[in-house]
Amino acid sequence: MNLSRFVKQSSVNFFKEGSYTCIYERELLPDFCLEMFNAQYWQQKDAILGKAVGRGTAWFIKHSSTDMVLRHYYRGGLIGKLINDSYIFTGVMNSRAAKEFVLLKEMQHWHLPAPKPVAFQIKRNGFTYQADILIELIPGATDLVGLLTQSELPDEIWQSIGRCIKRFHQRHIYHHDLNAHNIMLDSDNKVWLIDFDQGKIMPKAGKWQQENLQRLLRSFRKELAKLPEFHFTETQWQLLLQGYELV
Repeated sequence: MNLSRFVKQSSVNFFKEGSYTCIYERELLPDFCLEMFNAQYWQQKDAILGKAVGRGTAWFIKHSSTDMVLRHYYRGGLIGKLINDSYIFTGVMNSRAAKEFVLLKEMQHWHLPAPKPVAFQIKRNGFTYQADILIELIPGATDLVGLLTQSELPDEIWQSIGRCIKRFHQRHIYHHDLNAHNIMLDSDNKVWLIDFDQGKIMPKAGKWQQENLQRLLRSFRKELAKLPEFHFTETQWQLLLQGYELV
């Protein structure tokens, strides 16, 4: 996608300063400044609501327009141990941050339960770049792993999770890392999917949909084996498939 055309046809503003290039939603971030991609900036404002630690740290931020999550892009696997957070630069709109931002905007257009994109930043370092993204913080949401360590979920919730995944698959949206941590329930028990890094829109239905589901099942089984208390059974998986309409 062409950067200038994307900015012209979208509700975003473009910002460039030195080695930094940023895109931000002007209605969600009318007071935008480059420092907003730095957790220390928010700490000084006493605006940190909390954090989640995984491959990196995701910071939960209080903001007047919309509460946000700040996330830095890190590599996974063996290469991540060597390179950590640098990627080959082939254009701003080819970056992982831009692709996730655009995909989230597309999903908003389809009214899918995924967070709104707020802003992203690319920092050029010669032939490589580093990136950060700001997305909407879903109010009152807790990830599925956190919930299942506390208690069992009702059957209808498992079916709702299956229906939610099916909605994304019907739009041919591939979630690269569909796992129990990336499924959220808000205070109204609405199901959300998060973290669409390396996600994409597939040209058609196919075996990738089943592979997505199998990846999720493996993550449930992994948490079950790892955690001292985790309320998941194969029967509940069948309920999820019922919601997805595979049983």
